[in-house]
Amino acid sequence: MADPLATVMTERLGCRLPVIQTAMGWIATPQLVIASSEAGAFGFLAGAVMTPDELRRAIMDVKAGTARPFGVNFHMFQPGAAEIVGLIREHRDQVRAVSFGRGPDAKMIGRFRDAGILCVPTVGAVKHAQKMVQLGVDMVVVQGGEGGGHTGSVASTVLLPQVLDSVQVPVIAAGGFADGRGLAAALAYGAAGVAMGSRFLMTRESPLPEAVKARYLDADTGDIIVSTKVDGIPQRMIVNEAVGRIERSGRIGMWLRAAEAGLALKRRTGMSWAEVWRTVKGMTGHGGLSIAQAMMAASAPALIQRAVVEGDADGGIMATGLVAGRLTDLPGCADLLSAIEHDARARLAAIAAPARGVAA
Repeated sequence: MADPLATVMTERLGCRLPVIQTAMGWIATPQLVIASSEAGAFGFLAGAVMTPDELRRAIMDVKAGTARPFGVNFHMFQPGAAEIVGLIREHRDQVRAVSFGRGPDAKMIGRFRDAGILCVPTVGAVKHAQKMVQLGVDMVVVQGGEGGGHTGSVASTVLLPQVLDSVQVPVIAAGGFADGRGLAAALAYGAAGVAMGSRFLMTRESPLPEAVKARYLDADTGDIIVSTKVDGIPQRMIVNEAVGRIERSGRIGMWLRAAEAGLALKRRTGMSWAEVWRTVKGMTGHGGLSIAQAMMAASAPALIQRAVVEGDADGGIMATGLVAGRLTDLPGCADLLSAIEHDARARLAAIAAPARGVAA
């Protein structure tokens, strides 16, 4: 009998299990990508928060730690984007795929495909999935409203079948998935696999500081909200002091944060004001953001970095999927993927058993 966990996703990405470890900024480090890939998943490296030199070193670190194929995430509006595209193509011997939001055009997607690199964007709406397919992508990750960070309003159980019915490329489910029964459910819907962020964030190999990991473990679903105040776009995160201050701010406060964000971006990257402006304008052209929203979106990673890198669980932002509210452990990637595989096979076998009985 055919293996139910061998899907078009595993075939094309070269992973053993139909599970993607998503490219969470500052979390999807070489350490996590190596661990998830070795355990059977397909790991994406968080290149969107790296300079070209940092990404080059990170790619080499992953290649030194595993022979498994892996992916790289990037944004077309990040500093050094053109160099990063060339760098990804340079390592096409092991970099099997790229992930991104809206941004690359058909020409850029064609450059990756010509190099044998699969394009696997993440989308949160049917129209965005259709647009990405029109541009020539190979697969789409569909994130329901339960997902962490920037997210939509449509739940995975509604959005996933909508997208499956509207596009003719493999679809990978994201938003609310963390275990084997979730994988079995996604496959039953017709997805080619699942993508998980929060579950991999909450593992032993995740580089989160211990104090921040403890806050994730302590959070329940009531502590996880969607805010539009960080950069004007809905984002799901754990409530803390920083989020409370942002939520209480008004329109003037938003513009003040935009100005502060621009200054923080300039200091963090060393860009000139002209380069900051070009970056912000580039973001307004990819998603309909206002100048203030784009300025804050360009610098919001600094607030996330404050929590996930510096360990400030009160002053930084802890983006997360809603599923984190029911997670209570920090397994290693090998144990996590083993449990997911075992549970998914058991669930799928249980579904198939009555049908076999009827046929007999």
